[in-house]
Order: sequence, then structure tokens, then C-alpha cells
Amino acid sequence: MKALLCTRLGGPEDLSIETLPDPVPGPGEALVRVSVAGLNFFDTLIIAGKYQVKPELPFSPGGEACGVVEALGPGSSAPLAVGDRVIVHQKFGTCRERLAVGLRHLTPVPEGVSDEQAAGLTITYGTSLHALRDRARLQPGETLAVLGASGGVGLAAVELGRALGARVIACASSEEKLAVARRHGADEGLVYSPDTLKDALRGMTGGRGVDVVYDAVGGDFAEPALRALAWKGRFLVVGFAAGEIPRLPLNLVLLKGIDVQGVHWGVFLEQEPEAHQANQRQLLAWVAEGRLTAQVHGVYPLEDYAAALGILKRREAVGKVLLRP
Repeated sequence: MKALLCTRLGGPEDLSIETLPDPVPGPGEALVRVSVAGLNFFDTLIIAGKYQVKPELPFSPGGEACGVVEALGPGSSAPLAVGDRVIVHQKFGTCRERLAVGLRHLTPVPEGVSDEQAAGLTITYGTSLHALRDRARLQPGETLAVLGASGGVGLAAVELGRALGARVIACASSEEKLAVARRHGADEGLVYSPDTLKDALRGMTGGRGVDVVYDAVGGDFAEPALRALAWKGRFLVVGFAAGEIPRLPLNLVLLKGIDVQGVHWGVFLEQEPEAHQANQRQLLAWVAEGRLTAQVHGVYPLEDYAAALGILKRREAVGKVLLRP
């Protein structure tokens, strides 16, 4: 089989496509033929050794995929069967033609959900649903500000915020990106900068402030977003696409009764597998019902991995970037 491999840490130019033996599923595992693999911004970090997950070399990037079960290992049984379409959710390893994976990392895909929608659903929408529903406990009628609203997790947060009944303010770097967020359910849009973000968000809420900030950007945007929160607001720490990990003023957390909540979807998956599976089934059901779009930026052949990762690294993606082995 073909596999995209990271054999030395660096950039996309340091990756290579290699031929490997087909894997054999062990006890409690399934052999999945990958139809489409999803890429995320963190893949640009993990291949450079700059992510909290540091696999042993060599490894394949890609933390999610959609595929078909080709075989079951010893002791592997219901609810999955050979021929089932499934989504795969892992920390890395999906950018290859086949992989052996534990059954608890698989979720059946219902009719009405395409391979492309399913492949990019797990991490971005899974992260955002965990953040908004499990962590922030977002309520109907509350105001949600989404930083980086046109990217993968940002668009997911916009759609899910709307599905959960919130007023959604999309924050992005251009009117073009805000137009995408509006098409996916944002009530209002804000072209933001660190200098104007706090006052703009407070102005859009009549001076009250927003109830929840979804921050996958970090850097210089984090503190003004924190300052824009209302009393007992919740600040969701999702990621650091800006590249810099911010230092938040804890006196504001104290004075405004703010909750700063970490969102680590990968650990949630391991620590609360039943809750994770329930979230995955909910997301797939909403896609099948047409309540979520699972926006796809583009699908690229495996050989075009450098171009696909470059789109993510430059933060040009509007939705999911996918590779087809």
C-alpha cells in the first residue's frame, strides 16, 4: 500500500510517499481501506515536532478519515461488519491506503452522508461540539464569538453555535471569509484586529460583552477577546493558529468570574469514549438531516500533500482540506 510518511521532522517538503506492506488487524481491530483522509492545521505542527503529540518516526500525518471495513481482527465483532463505511478518529496515521485501527476509534457512517463530509467531520466538529456543549454548556440565546471563523474548526463552531441556539458573531481577517461564515449560520461578522476586538465585541452586545469566546487563534487576539467577555463568561482555549501561546491576565478572570476552559479533544476521546461516540453519532445525524454542511475546501490526490498542507499552513483553508489515497 501507499503511505504518506514523516521520516524526519520538518515541513511538507520533508515528507515522502512510500510503499509499505498492508497492515493486519489485531484483536479488537479492523482493517480499514481509506477513501478520504482529513488534514488539520495541527498536522503542520506534528510533522515539525511542534505539537503536544509527538509520534515516533516514521509516522503518517492525518488524524481522521472515512473508509470501508475490509477485515476484522480476532475477537472483533458487532456493531461493525465487513463492508461498513466508517469514520476513523486517531491522533495521527490516516494518510495511507489502509490502516489497522481499534474498534473504539471507528463510528459507522449513515446513508446520506458523503465520504468527503464524513472524513472531515470528526476532529473539527468533534472538537467544537465538545467545546460548546460539554465544556462551555452554551445555552440558547447566549452570544458566542468565534475567532478564526472561516477555518475548519471555526466554521464548525459557527454551525454548531447556531444549531445550539446561540447568537453567533464570526470574527475573521477579511470580508470574504466573513461571507463564508455567514453562509454557514453566523448572525453577524467582524473583521478583527487585536487593537479593536474588545471594543467591537462589546459594542455589538450593547456593552454587556459576549457569553462565550471560542479561541482557536491565540496570539495577540486572546487577551482582548477575554476582556470582551460578560460576567461569568467562558473562554474556550482551543488552539494557537497564530503561533504564539498567550499569557492571560488572571486578575480579569477573578474580577469578572470568568471560566477559562481547556479543550483537548484527543484526551477527551481517550478519557470519555462513550461521550465521544455519542457526540460523533449526533454530528453524523445532523449532517444526514442537513443541519450541518461539513464544508470541504478541497480534495487533493495523496501526491499533492505538499500543496494541501501549504493551504493549511498559510491559513487559506475555508473548510476541510482532504487527501485521497
